[in-house]
Amino acid sequence: MTEPTPTPALSVRKLSVTFHSRRGDIPAVADVGFDVAPGELVALLGESGSGKSVTARAVMGLHTGSAEVRADRIALSGTDLRTLPDRDLRALRGSRMSMVFQDALSALNPVLSIGDQIGELFREHRDMSRRAARQQATDLLGLVGIPAPTQRVGDYPHQFSGGMRQRILIAMAIALEPELVIADEPTTALDVTVQAQILELLDDLRRQLNMAVLLITHDLGVVSEVADRTMVMYAGRIVEASTTEQLLGAPAHPYAQALLRSVPQAGQIGDDLYAIPGTPPDPRRQPSGCPFHPRCDQVVDLCRSERPALRSLPGDRAAACHRAEEVMHAVA
Repeated sequence: MTEPTPTPALSVRKLSVTFHSRRGDIPAVADVGFDVAPGELVALLGESGSGKSVTARAVMGLHTGSAEVRADRIALSGTDLRTLPDRDLRALRGSRMSMVFQDALSALNPVLSIGDQIGELFREHRDMSRRAARQQATDLLGLVGIPAPTQRVGDYPHQFSGGMRQRILIAMAIALEPELVIADEPTTALDVTVQAQILELLDDLRRQLNMAVLLITHDLGVVSEVADRTMVMYAGRIVEASTTEQLLGAPAHPYAQALLRSVPQAGQIGDDLYAIPGTPPDPRRQPSGCPFHPRCDQVVDLCRSERPALRSLPGDRAAACHRAEEVMHAVA
């Protein structure tokens, strides 16, 4: 007898985000769909401006004002987030889903101690006393590797290094053991050693707590370290989705292939580094056909006239490319 498929921690279908401005509408994200299972770490990969952070903020319900968010489905463990009143959605943030922002210094309140900022989560969502909340904050600091947590729980953000502040943000994100954590470029501007420590911490915590993690990044090195599956975004759409092993071994989209070629290799000493020609398109003036075709070295006439749909490929993967099979087999 076949076991029932577990409910995804996060399920998104046909998500689109458009920003309205005086200069016209800006379609930042279009028809994005994916699932993240409990305990799974999925990476959303792409250059700056590809729509990764816009997607993350739409899932969290953080877009306001000029942003118009449309989706057939945004569900957290079966709970439809689109229909929740604002008050209920705010209650979910921190308790059942949370976000780690890339700029820890800006995300933390400079005039409140770390203990007060973490403790507020327990006071608001768990109705704990100030003393009990502070003890929970101390325990969390220890869990994420802050030395001498009992002494440091009373310190302020500026008294911590960049790596330690990032650990504090992760502590706040996991404080109430949410079902989903979205980490938006959590290792940006950190040195390689600290970056590796932060990634290892995220990986360990999601396994311990069985949390789903959606990792936003532009760094293939980060993806190769921790991601179970990877989705590649370009010009506001997902252009490839596969296991990370499949992506690194034989990408099915020329853009993903180009990203891999851009990573410096040990054997390339003295050679020029590869760079993808051109720049990502302006969302208001995307080219006809495939948006990557002006930068693609495998373009054919069909690419210039017809936008390829994201379609299934052998091996439980998908790509939005007219020549996906050729690209994949050329590398494999």
